[in-house]
Amino acid sequence: MSDRLHPYFRFDSLVVGAANRLAATAARSVAESPGAGYNPLFVYADPGLGKTHLLMAIGHQALEINPNLRVDYLTLDDFVEAFHTALAAGQGEAYRRHVGEADLLLLDDVQFLAHRREMQAELIRLTDYMQTEERQIVLASDRPPAEIEALDDRLIRRFAGGLVVDIAAPDFETRAAILSRRAQERKATFDRDVVDAVAGLPFTNVRELIGALNRLIALQAVEEMPLGAMEAVAFLQGKKDPPTHDLPVPVVVAASPPPEVPVSVQAAAVDAQPAASDEAAADEFGSFLSEVVATVSHQVESWRSRVAEHILRWEGQGYRTARLEALLEEDVPADIDAALDAYQRDIDRLQELALEAEALASDIAGSAVFRDPDQVAAAEDLVARAREGVTPPPGPSPLWQLEDLVESGGNRIALRSASAVAQDPGVRYNPLVIVGGSGRGKTHLLHGIGNVLAAREGAVVACLDATAFTGQLIDALEQERIAQWRTRYQRATTLLIDDVNLLAGKERTQEELYLLFNKFQADDRQMVFTSAVPLAELTGIEPRLLTRLEGGLVVELPAPERDIRLEVADRLLRAKLDLEDEELAAYLASRPVESVRSLHGLVQRVLTAAEVQNTTPTAALAREVLEEIGRAACRERG
Repeated sequence: MSDRLHPYFRFDSLVVGAANRLAATAARSVAESPGAGYNPLFVYADPGLGKTHLLMAIGHQALEINPNLRVDYLTLDDFVEAFHTALAAGQGEAYRRHVGEADLLLLDDVQFLAHRREMQAELIRLTDYMQTEERQIVLASDRPPAEIEALDDRLIRRFAGGLVVDIAAPDFETRAAILSRRAQERKATFDRDVVDAVAGLPFTNVRELIGALNRLIALQAVEEMPLGAMEAVAFLQGKKDPPTHDLPVPVVVAASPPPEVPVSVQAAAVDAQPAASDEAAADEFGSFLSEVVATVSHQVESWRSRVAEHILRWEGQGYRTARLEALLEEDVPADIDAALDAYQRDIDRLQELALEAEALASDIAGSAVFRDPDQVAAAEDLVARAREGVTPPPGPSPLWQLEDLVESGGNRIALRSASAVAQDPGVRYNPLVIVGGSGRGKTHLLHGIGNVLAAREGAVVACLDATAFTGQLIDALEQERIAQWRTRYQRATTLLIDDVNLLAGKERTQEELYLLFNKFQADDRQMVFTSAVPLAELTGIEPRLLTRLEGGLVVELPAPERDIRLEVADRLLRAKLDLEDEELAAYLASRPVESVRSLHGLVQRVLTAAEVQNTTPTAALAREVLEEIGRAACRERG
């Protein structure tokens, strides 16, 4: 599965420093001569330090040297899921052979072997086989083998027999080099002192560093002057407010697509031509009989040879050949051509169904029915049931449009980043993470992005809150329809999840989102998340998922400023009463509120009071109602 190698994760995009030099050197050695040394190679590091980058770089380099190699990249979750699916389909041994035949196997997230005794035993067998066959295996984990809980001692010894190497947090020089290179790739320019100042901040992993760079790029896109070092540091530390001037929305420059890799397919056909000998006859009648016998013998041997060739061909591709073998038990089949043509048509149909099954629900594509030409009806039924279970994911609400949001100095970066994402999804800020307290507009912004993207041809936008995402997963598990649930989201072109902080403690949901995140990121499909809690304060979220969120662009929606409050109050008065009252709108905007939702509540109180008194709402009435409520609240607290 070399198609799962991210095109960016290559050695030439890897910044090598003291923290990762040994790991990078060993990785290059493995890529240049798979199976010759350091087998297995085991790389470990905290989340976000480049393990996956290094694994995929090995794969790319090995393929550049020898395009005929079979390189497979799998996460441990992929490995476990595919193995269990194969076992359920009676194809366990075939899957073992398939994995073991890779020239280079890259296995990520090995820490999840903890307490999985069955999979540990499988990995022991796989490692032994690949070492014997001089096939390379490379593994990555967020901890060394000895610290993986309940890991079999035999595996620890096998890993130690190759090379176990770690990647530490990057030092200052490496952080500065990473910032410079990534900024250059993004067509962004920063002064040297800005890069040095940011590199001097205490980032613990590369994803945090890239997330900080994303924020600076977004800030500089709306600044009139280039950022200074102190200004950049203050902004990243939350001590500097965003700019308040107006500038055009930044132009997003798309990265050049990776070159396509040609695929060569070779086919070989074997023609068998049985020999026949003629017997000499003593007389004319005997000669005639001899010719008849020779002709019949030749025909019989010819059809048997053709059937045998078909059996060898299709058995070699993993298909059941019981129907063809039954032909050989007959003396002379009535119509051998029709029988072979019918078998070929059934094979063609199974291949079509298997491709559709892979698109609908990848974990049913390995079912045994797709390998048995006598089970075409069962395969069609299986695909039909999968097809019925695949419904579009929930989309954005049409009530929330991007153009309805009011831009101000405080939310300018968030809104313009959202516009950039809507214009060029998957290109620049992926993922985009919007942080803000309740009622500040992050849900509106999320759905607004979704509505713009949903208007694109062929778009499938999944937009829902984290609680609904978890609820759907639970329903799918209860109904044993997890494959269909996954497919709903794997087919989406955009993934938008509101209040991702509510996934805290929901381990299975986080695992599914982690797998989905990797797939979307590898395909450059846009993701946007919102959180009511700053990422640095999130608890109960797995580090591997948290670092991926931090590696995008994190923007904040502050409490609404006065100009936003004024615009919102004016809109509400016009919408509800067709009333234009500058004094009333100005008074409402002067009230201190933490969210737009709270402002809606104030307006509604004034309108309700006016209705009760059968009068038109005014600034005086609003002052009377709202300040009396404030005094009453103070008396209660006193």
